[in-house]
Amino acid sequence: MTQADLVIINGHIVSHETTHKAAIAIRDGKIIAVGEESSMPPAKEVLDATGLHLLPGAIDVHVHFREPGYTHKETWESGTAAAAMGGVTTVFEMPNTNPPTATPEAFADKLTLAEQQAYVDFGIYGLMAEDNVDQLEALAECGVIGFKCFMGNTFGNLPSPSTGAMLEAFERVAPYGLRTSLHAETASIMAWRYERLRAAGRNDALAHVAARPDVVAVEAVSRAAILAEWTGARIHVLHVSSAAELRPMREAKQRGVDITSETCPHYLMMDTRDYATLGSLMRVNPPIRESADSDALWEAVRDGTLDMIATDHAPHTPNEQHNEVIWEADCGFPGVETQMPLMLTAVSEGKITLQEYVRISAVAPAKAWGLYPRKGSLTVGADADIALVDLERQEVIDQETLHSHRARATPFHGWPVKGLPVHTLVRGRFAMRDRTLQSEAKGSGLSVKRVQQMPTAKLVNSDKTLAAEIAKTSVHKEEVTS
Repeated sequence: MTQADLVIINGHIVSHETTHKAAIAIRDGKIIAVGEESSMPPAKEVLDATGLHLLPGAIDVHVHFREPGYTHKETWESGTAAAAMGGVTTVFEMPNTNPPTATPEAFADKLTLAEQQAYVDFGIYGLMAEDNVDQLEALAECGVIGFKCFMGNTFGNLPSPSTGAMLEAFERVAPYGLRTSLHAETASIMAWRYERLRAAGRNDALAHVAARPDVVAVEAVSRAAILAEWTGARIHVLHVSSAAELRPMREAKQRGVDITSETCPHYLMMDTRDYATLGSLMRVNPPIRESADSDALWEAVRDGTLDMIATDHAPHTPNEQHNEVIWEADCGFPGVETQMPLMLTAVSEGKITLQEYVRISAVAPAKAWGLYPRKGSLTVGADADIALVDLERQEVIDQETLHSHRARATPFHGWPVKGLPVHTLVRGRFAMRDRTLQSEAKGSGLSVKRVQQMPTAKLVNSDKTLAAEIAKTSVHKEEVTS
């Protein structure tokens, strides 16, 4: 019998459907056997996981690691170290860096940085903007995990594309089947309200919420879903914050639009009452809203309207986050290291089951991006991406110990949690062991690409695309000439 590199015994394996006690054997980064301990092959190392649950490593499809351009906030090294400590084995990184990931050349430069530093596997988004529509096919060919479209203003001040540009962009990317992730807030509504509120002297923390009412999300989600339906493009709604935007997402799914969505721990666990004590530290786009929104989001997680959990990990230095004038505070905070402890705490409180957590943290993102079952499952042939968690272990979140060491300030500082990842394996290698980052894992992360065949990508209304209409120009000229 072939020798395994590692056999894990006495643990409980968790899928999105069941939990059962079993052993796992790993060789060359893959799971080669799952079953009784007696059926496992001999191994170079045996790990006794008594008292631990084995979860598929979390896949965070929404992180900002700030490199290149803003390395005083975060780097690929510190960001992926935080991911490893948080039981996250794959991350998708956003394009609003400096320069933005808007061309194949910018993608190649970022890929090099990631390959040199990453502790975990990663995907890199390409930007979908007004001024790089002609670059989208080249970005798709060079290996982006998908595209990011900023329909509303956020860090980096990348201009939001017009609806016309979005339509052409969707037409261009639809045949590739790559998913476009949307910052779904309508820029013009926010800009108008922002100017009016500032002029009226509103500088308090809640003015940020007033500038971005939930209608900005309702309008943007509805508009994006219509464009996706018309073109056949696949879309993903990022950081869902309100009850109101659930309706257009449900309606789009019912119409057959390939639309997925996420929410984040801060939208589930905080509300406008927290601004009184946390002030600008809570400033994030879109804003944290009312308790009724949080309740609706929890229900949407449980009923499947919201497909997955992500973090919008967005570190800034404390000086950039804290400001009495809310408009002058940078938006966002780190989250990739605290997501799993926070959500396991929710499991312990009965808000969701452990199986539901596996669905939203690993299975759903893997399926939505065509990585399942290589990622997101603990089955034979899958990558050995495993978070071994102690559901009874209790700690208090301390921002001073977070591995996003350049920008640690978080509104979850001081929160007690129950349930922590103890070991994190990425393709069978320990990235974190016994709650200690493994320095030798730096640079071992790999770029992920779609491996499982998804439903065939199809461009709808192909005869009405802008490219098709432009191609008719020469035909009409010939008819006129003749």
